Amino acid sequence: MLKIVEDISATKKRLRIEIPAEVIEKEILNSLNEVRKSATMPGFRTGKAPISLIEKRYGKKIEEDVLEKMIPRAYVDAIKEAGLSPVSNPLLEDQTEFKRSLPLSMALTLEVMPEIEGLNYEGMAVKDIPVSVEDTDIDDVLKRLADEKAAYEPSDGPVATDDLTVLDYSVSDVGEDTKDQIFRVGSELFPDALSKALVGRNKGDEFTADLAFPEGFRSEKLAGKNVDMKVLIKDVKKINRPQIDDELAKDIGFDDLNKLKGHIREVVLKSKENEVAKIMKAELLNKLIEAYEFEIPESLLESEMGELASNAVMNMGKDSNGKDNEAGETDTEAIRQEVRPDAVRNVKASLLLEAIGRKENVAVTEDEMKTVLIGMSRRFGVTPENLMKFYASRDGSLNGLRRSIFEDKVLDLILTKAKAEKGEGS
Repeated sequence: MLKIVEDISATKKRLRIEIPAEVIEKEILNSLNEVRKSATMPGFRTGKAPISLIEKRYGKKIEEDVLEKMIPRAYVDAIKEAGLSPVSNPLLEDQTEFKRSLPLSMALTLEVMPEIEGLNYEGMAVKDIPVSVEDTDIDDVLKRLADEKAAYEPSDGPVATDDLTVLDYSVSDVGEDTKDQIFRVGSELFPDALSKALVGRNKGDEFTADLAFPEGFRSEKLAGKNVDMKVLIKDVKKINRPQIDDELAKDIGFDDLNKLKGHIREVVLKSKENEVAKIMKAELLNKLIEAYEFEIPESLLESEMGELASNAVMNMGKDSNGKDNEAGETDTEAIRQEVRPDAVRNVKASLLLEAIGRKENVAVTEDEMKTVLIGMSRRFGVTPENLMKFYASRDGSLNGLRRSIFEDKVLDLILTKAKAEKGEGS
């Protein structure tokens, strides 16, 4: 059914397709006979009406249904025959007019995967990054685990950093008067001068602190002002951290501290290996991007530019804390051109990984999708079902997640074929 493939550019093709009249006619007659089997018409038993009457009543609808099925099928067959890999939906150039007993001719334009000549990713050099787990790494994790098990307990001793205090404070000049403010000494809830003034004092103490509040402070009365704050310490609690010993290990679920340390060592090692792998894969991908030049499909570049520009515009409306700013008019086209180099790199990277993945028959299984979703749900504290809803609402499907897994698998494969070279200090 494919008559000819015309090259508009390296990534844009025109397909001329013709569906023979006899093929269409056969499909129409088959459909008419199927309808006839259950059709009820006056004067005829069910299934016995003449085919001419069936065609008179249902012919137009059947023709539409047949063409609706045959045109996509003819397109898919033509793509296979031409050996093309589309990256966009086809565009019908002219309105297709169908007449019975005549072949149906169509001209379609579409963008396809570019040909990447001489693509070679075997034995690529990548800087080797040694990985080790130090005792200090394990100690840091143990301290965090102990902190998670820690609890605050009432104290009659002097205030120290990290103590939890309950304060009443007032600033008469601005009319600020607050009761039972919980404040951890050393936190950024208030200027550092308050923490320094609290250290060494005791429950029940009253004092005045000279504080300079920054612009943007949560209280509009205090923001950007230097004030004398009157403070009453109503309560003090000290943090009680458990000892890092066998009891802590058992509380976490291990037989003893050595078993817990062994587990931490494995987890830290795996985490460091993953981080190193990310760095090495990024290096390899950058080398591929720089090594190969090829034409990029316009639709993919436009889509990526649009997404990057949209993100840039959205970020322009945020301050350093992620809050909305009042933004004026935005020169969208200027931003699109500004992000164009990044968009080109992103699309090139995606096309290179697609080409390598196809060559190596890389695929993403449903089990791999489930494993990634479960891992993400644990990391973000949401259910896998809600994650799936998020991707479906954002992308319309799970194809974005599947694509991410696919590209990471391809990068893993490239890394296994790479040649690690020791650098200085390795």
